Amino acid sequence: MTPADFIAAIGPAARASAARTRVPASFALAEAALESGWGASQLALQARNLFGVKADPAWRGDVLLMPTREFVKGQWQMQPARWRKYPDWQGCIDDHAAFLLANRRYKPAFSCRGGEAFARAVAAAGYATDPQYADKLIAVMRGRQLSIFDRPEAL
Repeated sequence: MTPADFIAAIGPAARASAARTRVPASFALAEAALESGWGASQLALQARNLFGVKADPAWRGDVLLMPTREFVKGQWQMQPARWRKYPDWQGCIDDHAAFLLANRRYKPAFSCRGGEAFARAVAAAGYATDPQYADKLIAVMRGRQLSIFDRPEAL
C-alpha cells in the first residue's frame, strides 16, 4: 500500500474518530503510518492493528497470535504474543482513541489544537520511549499535509 493509498483507506476512520473523541485525525494518521509502516506490517495486514496493541487479559475481542522480539534478562528473544485483532480500521482507530481518553496522563493533550501540539503533549506525558517520537510524527504530518484532516470542513 502506498502512503497515498494508506491515507485514503485510513483517513475516513481517523476523521470519524476525531469528531467523537477529539484525538486529531492528523495525529491518528501519522501514528498509524509510523507504527504500521504505512499499513505494511503483519499486524496491520492480518489483524488491522495499526498501533501494535497487545491483547491484555481485559481484552474481549479477537486475538492474533504472533511472535515478537522482547528484551528479556539482558538479551533479545522471540516471545509468543497475543495481539488485538480488529474487525476494521475504524475499530482500531476508535480503540486507540479510547486508550488515550482513558489515561489521565494524556488529559492535557486534549486541550491542544491540532495534531502537532497533540503529538508533543502526548509524548511529553511519556507515551513513547523514543525521545524523537513527537518529531517523527510531526514530520509525517507535515510531509503528507495531514493537518487538512483536522479542519472542521474535512469532518
